[in-house]
Amino acid sequence: MSGTFWVFAPGGTRLCIISSDGSLPEEKGWEHVSVSAKKRTPTWEEMCFVKDAFWSEEEIVFQLHPKRSEYVNNHPNVLHLWRNVGQDPPLPPSILVGIKGFVFQGAK
Repeated sequence: MSGTFWVFAPGGTRLCIISSDGSLPEEKGWEHVSVSAKKRTPTWEEMCFVKDAFWSEEEIVFQLHPKRSEYVNNHPNVLHLWRNVGQDPPLPPSILVGIKGFVFQGAK
């Protein structure tokens, strides 16, 4: 799905979303969604909401931190999601993120 969309995320924040489907030659097979909120950067929860709106829960989507020399920042409150069409990238083992099934109960 390609285009520009204004949507309300859970919690009521209005998000501007610009998406492309990776079909243009310059996109080289990368689907892309940019997400912005009016006066702040989108939250993790809002980015998860957008990811689920554009891709299935089993598709791998990235937020990237490229080399400093490749940084582009045309707007201070925008985050991006990327998916390479047709190939799943290698991922680190999930244990490096945490223990599946473990729920943190917080400090007491």
